[in-house]
Parts: sequence; C-alpha cells; structure tokens
Amino acid sequence: MMLTSNIVTGEGTDRFEKIPVRIFASPALAVKAIAAEIANTIREREREGRRCVLGLATGMSPVLLYRELTRMHREEGLSFRNVVTFNLDEYFQVPKTSEQSYHDFMQRHLFDHVDIDPANVHIPDGSLRIDEVDAFCKGYEAAIREAGGIDIQILGIGRTGHIGFNEPGSLFTSRTRLVYLDELTRKDAIKDFGGHDKVPARAITMGVGTIMKARRVLLMAWGEKKAPIIKTAVEERITSRVPATFLQEHPDARFFIDEKAAGELTRANFPWLVSDVEWNDKLIRKAVVWLCEKVQKPILKIEDREYEEFGMSDLVKRFGSANKVNIKVFNDLQHTITGWPGGKPDADDSTRPERAAPFPKRVLIFSPHPDDDVISMGGTFARLVEQGHEVHVAYQTSGNIAVADDYTRQVLDIAATFNHLMEGRQILEDALDHLKGIIDRRQPGDTEPRELLAYKGAIRRAEALAACRYVGVPRERVHFLDLPFYETGSEKKNPLGEADVCVVTELLREIRPHQVYAAGDLADPHGTHGICLEAILLAYDVVCDDDWFRDCYTWWYRGAWQEWHVENVDMAVPISPSELAIKRKSIYKHSSQNNGPLFPGDDPREFWQRAEERNRHTADLYDKLGMAEYEAMEVFVRYNHERKTGDAN
Repeated sequence: MMLTSNIVTGEGTDRFEKIPVRIFASPALAVKAIAAEIANTIREREREGRRCVLGLATGMSPVLLYRELTRMHREEGLSFRNVVTFNLDEYFQVPKTSEQSYHDFMQRHLFDHVDIDPANVHIPDGSLRIDEVDAFCKGYEAAIREAGGIDIQILGIGRTGHIGFNEPGSLFTSRTRLVYLDELTRKDAIKDFGGHDKVPARAITMGVGTIMKARRVLLMAWGEKKAPIIKTAVEERITSRVPATFLQEHPDARFFIDEKAAGELTRANFPWLVSDVEWNDKLIRKAVVWLCEKVQKPILKIEDREYEEFGMSDLVKRFGSANKVNIKVFNDLQHTITGWPGGKPDADDSTRPERAAPFPKRVLIFSPHPDDDVISMGGTFARLVEQGHEVHVAYQTSGNIAVADDYTRQVLDIAATFNHLMEGRQILEDALDHLKGIIDRRQPGDTEPRELLAYKGAIRRAEALAACRYVGVPRERVHFLDLPFYETGSEKKNPLGEADVCVVTELLREIRPHQVYAAGDLADPHGTHGICLEAILLAYDVVCDDDWFRDCYTWWYRGAWQEWHVENVDMAVPISPSELAIKRKSIYKHSSQNNGPLFPGDDPREFWQRAEERNRHTADLYDKLGMAEYEAMEVFVRYNHERKTGDAN
C-alpha cells in the first residue's frame, strides 16, 4: 500500500516543538503558502509606498518557491519592481558566471523571469580577493540596514543544522563573514561540482545575528534526509553546534516542511505519545516494534505492564490483552516473509504478499542508474530469475556522468593497447587519442562533450549487461532507456518532460508486466531516483486503464542509501549466504563504481559493503522480533496507484 502519514494534529500535539511548524502533504503545497505570504508582504509594502526587502536562499529547497513566485508574476501580475533582495551566501572564489555560483542560480531560477531592478539585487561576491572580503562584508551589513532591514528571510537548512553557511560553532551574534564549510556540507555539494576536490572549502555568508534581525523568518525543508536535523532544530535545546536551534529565540520564525521532513518529529514518529491516535495495522506494528526495542524483548514476550509503562495501554484495552496484540503483530510481520517474491505456484496465497498466479510472471525491474538493481535487490533479482520468471530490466538513465575521467582514461588505454597489439586501423587509434585529449584538457566545472559522455555511457552499459548476464537475464530483456532529462552532461538535470514519460509508457505497454519493481529510495543524494520514480508514476497515469495494469503489482525497493523501516515492509525476501555472494559478484561487475565511486554520498564504503550491512541488519531485526534467523533480507513496500489529480511532490 502507499505509505500513509501518521502525523497527528490538534491542540497539544506539538508540545515537544519549540518553533511553530506547518506540515504539508507535499513541497508544492508548502511553497504556495510561503509564496502567498511573500506576495502579500510585497503588495502591502507597495500600498505603503515602501520597498519590500527579502532575504533569499539557494539550494534545492527554494527552487519550487521561486518557480511559484515566477508563476504568480506571470499569471497574477505580482510585481517585483519595489522589491530589494539580499542573498544569504555565496561560495568563495567561484566566478559569478560559473554554473555552480549562486549568482547564476538566482538568475536561472528567479531574476531572469521577474521584473526586479538589477540594482536592487544583492548577492555576496565570491570572486573577491581575500584582502577585499572584510570590507565587502561590512558593506553588505550596511546595505541591509540602509534598505530598512529584512522583512522576510527565506531559509533552507543543511544537514549540519546550518542556516546560510553558518556551520556548527557559529555564534548567535555573528555577522556577514568568510567561513570554512563543514565536511558534510561539502559532501552534499559534490553533486553540483562533480567531485569532492572541486567543492570550495569556504563561503561568504550572512551571520546568525544578521538572520535573527529579520522581522520574519520562514524556513523550508523537504524530504526524509532533512528529518533528523528538523527534529533537532525544533525539539532540542539551543546550541551553537546546531545553528538552526537559535531560531527558537526569534519572535516570528516558522518552519514549512513536508511530511517526509516531519518524519522524525515526536508527533509524526511516535504519535501515540502525544495524542489519542486512530490505530491502523501499520501504526500498530510500528508501535510494537518500537516497544520491543525499548524493552529488548521479542514480540511474543511483551507484557501488559510494559504497554502501560510506555504509554500504549489503549492498545491493550482495544485488543483485551498484551498477548492478543502481540499475536496480531507477530502474524502480520511473519506474513511479510516469502522466499517466492514472484508468488509460489499452486500454493495458498491468502497470507502471502504476492499472488500464486499467474506463474511464471513477466517482471519489469526499473533501475534509475545502471547498478541500482543489483545493489538494492540483487538477491531478489537472482531469485526471480532462478524461479523461472520472465525478468526484464530497464535502466532509466545512462549513468554516464558517474564514470570518473581517470577510470575512463584507463579503459581507453586498454582499448588502445588492444588496437596496437592487433595492428588495428588508424581511425580507431585517432578516435581513442581524441577522447584522451578531451580528458586531459578538461577543467573543473566544464560540461562534458557528447562523445566523451557516449563512451562513458558505453562503459556503464557494458557493466550492466555483464551483471545481467551473470544473473541469467538474456540481452533481449535488457532495456536502456536513456531518459532525456538526464542527458545534460552535468549534475544539473533538465526537468522531467513528456518525452521521458513516453519512453517509460511505451516500455510498460510493450512488456505488460505482472510485477514492477522500482526504486523508492528517495534519499538518493543526486535526486535521480526521485525523478525516475516520478516518470514511472506519470506513465502509470497513462496506462492505468489498460487491462493488464489492473493485474500488475508494484514493489518499491530501497537499499542503495537507506532501507525501509520494518513497520512499512510489505514483502521481506530472505537471502541465503550463496545468494548474498551472487549479489556481491553482480555489484562487482560495475567496475567503474567500485574502489571509490565518483558520487559516494555520505557512506565511504563500497556499495556491496553498504548493501550487505543493510540486508544483514534487516534480518537481525526480524530475528530479534522473534522471526526465523536468516543471513540477510531484502525488503519491499507495495505501491497502489491512484491517478494523480493534485499537486506533485
């Protein structure tokens, strides 16, 4: 089923929160509320004959906000003629014309699309010499004062808790200054710069004290990656180690977040601790699993007094005894376990996650990058093939930008050496030398030429084919979609378009699968997983009336970056030691992503190490809850599609 929100609302449910928080079903709905507040302030100041002063942020969080403000300018006549803006920050020693600069970001996402006077735009200058920075920062503070102070300051929040680039250790009284960036902040910026060594170490930022002087502060955050730091900023004590906690002292600071970013707040994560709740099967499972962890007992050993001690006595009252609650949750969790992910033929499937018939099934595995399939569900993938299903794999993007130049150079040298040994034709040698020259001449931030991207894409294709061949999938069932949104030659991707959706739609109608597996791992630091999933969901809107679609089950996998929490799991597939070895060797086939992938995220380990740790941890958790002991487990959430009619996430 779809993941449902357990967030409770009403009087008292926010008693753990020290900053007002508004939670929305999607970022699109949240930015409409923020944009409306900004528009009202702009118009109010215009009526008063005054200029509206806005503090603006950059990064992924405000992109949708700027899109909505642009729409309001275009369709509703919202004018920015009387608006003065001050941006929070800018990378140091990054030219204004660079694609990675916040000057470029603001032009692309807002200023090029509205009627603001360029003279009213202020952004820290990262191209200054070091001896010019101090005077610039003092001048920036003076310009804010001369403009009358900031009416509304827009903020995002970094995973270190930074606001602007005020990293841990920043003082409450700090002003605009040059700062060093935290290592986690730099890791998060790898996706923009194309490598850790290319990310600037310093930035110019407004200080905490500057931000705190704004009359209103509106902070936005989207996605589950932000959930831990949102909880810290909102519910925990004020500390310079988490600069966003200083906002607890602001007279008019509010957080606008989506349900995923709210996921760690007490009222979302443990709603039974703050209010009476409407219990459903998943929430009961979540609560009992939490209780098991608290008391360090398996499900069937929890007693009445322990339910009472941890605020869950209403569950006992509802079922009549702790034992009855325990048995319900034990059976519920046990029924998620199956060694037949495609369904067991000629078996009673009334308590199994998948149908027995038809058998064998046509299975379509969508993989955002050319290795997500084996990293995230390699054991299940191998099991489906071994059990005789017609398994197809669709690689949604080429993954070409994730191949490092030095690895590509190595492969080119192999090809050149082979060509020389075989006394190959000069034309091939010239082509290889041309590609080597491109690599040798490339500068940080350069967009990759098409011919180099094509070669890197060929490397990823060959690796994917090798992994599929090893698992047992024939070439004709391997589909390389090369969705157009991805093919930009840089980490900045195009918006998802109709052409992308058409490619996915055509493949679905060609295969008419009984099962679809897709990446629900939206913690992907590059955002590609989310875009690829959106392409599938939009394609579902097109095919949802097809006869075959009514008999199609969709399973979301994770595992490349995070794993599903056990309360959400609908299917758990045990992985034996030998199948875990198959999965590991399948991941090895993706040589360009081993020994230090270009975009590793936070986890420094190899992908096979991460995957095995997560799979073993899931099996260990099931074991501690009282289930059978397995070597490892891959887990899935079932998705039921409803035609999209409202705002998109």
